[in-house]
Amino acid sequence: MPRVAYVNGRYQPFAEACVHVEDRGFQFADGVYEVVAVDGGVLMDEDGHLERLGRSLRELQIPWPMPVRALRQVMREVARRNRITEGTIYVQVTRGVAPRDFKYPKGILPTLVITSRRANLNPTERVEKGVSVITIPDIRWQRRDIKSVALLPQCMGKQRAAEAGAYEAWMVDETGHVTEGTSSNAWIVTADGTLVTRHANTNILRGITRMAVVGLAQQHGIGFQERPFTVAEAYAAREAFMTAATNYVMPITRIDGAPVGDGRPGPIAISLRHAYRASRTGGSR
Repeated sequence: MPRVAYVNGRYQPFAEACVHVEDRGFQFADGVYEVVAVDGGVLMDEDGHLERLGRSLRELQIPWPMPVRALRQVMREVARRNRITEGTIYVQVTRGVAPRDFKYPKGILPTLVITSRRANLNPTERVEKGVSVITIPDIRWQRRDIKSVALLPQCMGKQRAAEAGAYEAWMVDETGHVTEGTSSNAWIVTADGTLVTRHANTNILRGITRMAVVGLAQQHGIGFQERPFTVAEAYAAREAFMTAATNYVMPITRIDGAPVGDGRPGPIAISLRHAYRASRTGGSR
């Protein structure tokens, strides 16, 4: 079945969808995005993703391209036209098209692009065996809380991970503390069973799945701290995992080639993954 994309008010064949060469997203990475998982036809954490999209737009002074209610309808229609019951919806908003100038232009309309694709969000083997990560220096800008389309450092990090045979890369600041993954938030479980993840300020992205897992940990009485942790703490952790819209809670069993704990997915990561999915899909799948 041919794929369909939505671009500025029109549903188009995916192969024909395009934006102007002077779109500021193309020339300046002047735009933001969200990725929403679709699991069993459910748009996972849709409200949280749209709230964060609104925050990112406000921080960059980009107006909404349409009312939120209408955007929800378009997202569902893109998923329907592409017959997506398990996969992702990608929403990107840029400042729009204008002659190239660094200053924000006035009076232009934002560009809105929405696409979707099928994806296996519940890879049994990966969840059962866990994944590996490597650590790399964090070379990004200082407003990581804005979900900007300027992702070149993350692309470089993801490439380094792939070349090392790893699934993800954890970025490390100048003090030796883990900030986050290239496309995920980073978590460890300490030797005494305390769950630790970095506080979400401007240094990391306030992950929507991250926030959901914080709530689940509190509901299940799991000891929890929001603070930076070092690479050395990660090496010594009982468990480690990542959270992301398309990975939910993914166990990490190796960091820089060394096993985490006993080298198998830990019980806290597995229980939080099951709890997250059940809370969003009603436990139907």
